[in-house]
Amino acid sequence: MAAGMLLLLTAATNEKKTTVFIIGDSTAANKDISGDKQERGWGMALQCYFDDNIVIDNHAVNGRSSLSFINEGRWDTVVSRMKPGDYVIIQFGHNDEKPQANRHTDPGSTFDYNLAKFVRETREHGGIPILMNCVVRRNFFVNAPDNDDDEKLRTTTFKDGVKMVEGDSLIDTHGLYRVAPRDVARRMNVHFVDANQITHDLEQGLGTEPSKKLHMWFLPGEEPSVPKGRQDNTHYNVYGAHMVARLLADAICQEVPVLRKFRTDADLTVDRHGRGQYLSLQKAMEQTDPNKETVVQILGGEWEKPKLPKKSKVRFVLREGAKWKSDGKQQ
Repeated sequence: MAAGMLLLLTAATNEKKTTVFIIGDSTAANKDISGDKQERGWGMALQCYFDDNIVIDNHAVNGRSSLSFINEGRWDTVVSRMKPGDYVIIQFGHNDEKPQANRHTDPGSTFDYNLAKFVRETREHGGIPILMNCVVRRNFFVNAPDNDDDEKLRTTTFKDGVKMVEGDSLIDTHGLYRVAPRDVARRMNVHFVDANQITHDLEQGLGTEPSKKLHMWFLPGEEPSVPKGRQDNTHYNVYGAHMVARLLADAICQEVPVLRKFRTDADLTVDRHGRGQYLSLQKAMEQTDPNKETVVQILGGEWEKPKLPKKSKVRFVLREGAKWKSDGKQQ
């Protein structure tokens, strides 16, 4: 096949795929995985729960509010890439509630206005908006500690963490910022996913101590990438991001039934870009019992096929053009 014909065929194939854009803050954003860093956003993991007919294009960025996302031109970038039939997941609130003038908005006023702008302009370009409210913070304190910037949590160590005593009940920190997206959705007849309630139920269901396992909450010496430990009750680790992404994928499919046929899952996913639970197939196999039925997704790239027992119950699903290297050498 001629090179030009191949390019046309590839372009046509990509055009048939549906893109799901994500706009939001650090709780959803793609993260730096260098040095085996463990922080992840739920949006980074979402591709693992939809098949290759859906392309997750995650534009969420650490520290952004609905205001700064617009003012920095990030929304214009999303609009320029949107095609009719694409979806846009809209989730802000964590940073809109911060006091800095370049980020702050008010629920019932400027926050609602920005959310409505995202909805309106998505529709104008033939897209389908999905409003979400903000995920919860892991706050079991009776009185939430002062927090003027979640981004500062990344530079703290375990000893810098809040020393207040925790109770048994998760306490809301978002107030009307979790209500406003629902109000806008009702007024504008928009798909709405109650991410706040979903993550509240997750964290409360786990309880005070087990819920720490969702977050960048590590004792000194527990996690090599943060040797001094960390007490971060906002941002997710690998496990937490995947727990939340799986729940939100279910909720999205319930709210938008046409997406159900694209919903997929696996026991674990391997991806060199950090979207899965593992970067290395070898490490994934070290944690997998070959005698237990296990589905392993592999996203893209060339891989050396693991040597497993003949009666192994491990099944591989190769996605995004992933393939086995024929010469036995891993790239």
